[in-house]
Amino acid sequence: MVHHALRRWEMRTAKAGARITLKTILFATDFSPAANSALPYATDLASRFGAKLVVVHAKEPPNYALPPDAWRTPDDASEAGIQELKTSLAKSSPKIESEFRIGEGRAWQVIEAVVEQGDIDLIVAGTRGRTGAGRLLLGSQAEEIVRRASRPVLTVGPRSQAQGARDGKLTNVLYATDFSPEALAAAPYAISFAEEHEAQLTLVHIIEKPRVGELVQPGELVSSSAHLLRDLVPEEAKFWCEPQCVVEEGEPAEKILEIAGRVGASLIVLGVRKPLGIPGAATHLPIATVHKVISQAACPVLTVRR
Repeated sequence: MVHHALRRWEMRTAKAGARITLKTILFATDFSPAANSALPYATDLASRFGAKLVVVHAKEPPNYALPPDAWRTPDDASEAGIQELKTSLAKSSPKIESEFRIGEGRAWQVIEAVVEQGDIDLIVAGTRGRTGAGRLLLGSQAEEIVRRASRPVLTVGPRSQAQGARDGKLTNVLYATDFSPEALAAAPYAISFAEEHEAQLTLVHIIEKPRVGELVQPGELVSSSAHLLRDLVPEEAKFWCEPQCVVEEGEPAEKILEIAGRVGASLIVLGVRKPLGIPGAATHLPIATVHKVISQAACPVLTVRR
């Protein structure tokens, strides 16, 4: 049974090395410091891939219970924020084609409308982390974007922001996979981003503890898993990097974060399954695991759906 499962993984990896292209990047902003920390990644990727940058801001609908003068305040703030961004991008990234949109409603509603109107290849967003039970969590709006977006999402989490201002440069791309179709769909992004930045590429597989009654022990899978990781990288990639393959045992989120810190990852790439049933229901890589990685990682996290 193990042999057949590994063979299916090998067949899935055959096309994992295809190179991706980015033509249009959506940058979601509320003009907060959290959003500003994500902007360098959006502009850097737009510049490297020759992509158009669509800046999207979601404003709260007016509260008509307030005096009319108060209605204009959100509009004025939105227009001022957009104008400031236009001026900043014109100076810092004059070669990037950009477009600016303001929508009314929740962040996800506005982003979803823009995605449905055009060919968006990537969403970039910062998140205002919140604290709960002694740990960092994703803010509700960021959580909704990550959970519901059909496009890849590059999220700059609260601990990544705490590391200080960055220019968007990636030096070590860490790709974590369980060899599922969803995870394999993320492999081309990890490989392409690493190539564009001439960054170190680290491929990671975490073997979870066996359940009661399972005959296969984690140690038996280490060697075969390392082999499958190496097969994910196309031969031509060896001209610009020497991928590092890491296979370890443990709880996925904790081990991914531990390895990311150990290798100095500047980007973590994850494939994520569409959540079914109760939000946060356990699947691997489950949305709950993804949220934990995003909220606690000291670098941005790219999540990709198949």
